[in-house]
Amino acid sequence: MKKIVFTLALASLAIISCSKKEEAPEQPKTESNVMLEEPKTAQESATAGTPEEEGKKLLEGADCLSCHKVDAKLVGPSYQDVAAKYTEADVDHLAGKIIEGGKGVWGDIPMTPHAGLSQDNAKLMVKYILSLKK
Repeated sequence: MKKIVFTLALASLAIISCSKKEEAPEQPKTESNVMLEEPKTAQESATAGTPEEEGKKLLEGADCLSCHKVDAKLVGPSYQDVAAKYTEADVDHLAGKIIEGGKGVWGDIPMTPHAGLSQDNAKLMVKYILSLKK
């Protein structure tokens, strides 16, 4: 008798849990006269700050800080040392070095390439670094 009651209870639980549940009817959407902020395009977002600010954000989001510091040598030179050595005329050259990597300018330890980085973003990074000139 206990087995029959237990089996019936188990079967009813299975039926209840597997049955299709009815959803509540969808509430009508009310209109609002409040104007929402228009979404910004990627280009508008990129131009929101100065090139130096954008470059700083890119550096902070990349792996650069694992080898470089602003004011002290780590694995590679400090950003201030790089800024002291180069000028605005070297932006393209330095952006290429960031993308392709390099060796020998600051010692024997090579800088890893960042092939996935665009030339424009690399230039923004360089502009930030050069802005740190003392």
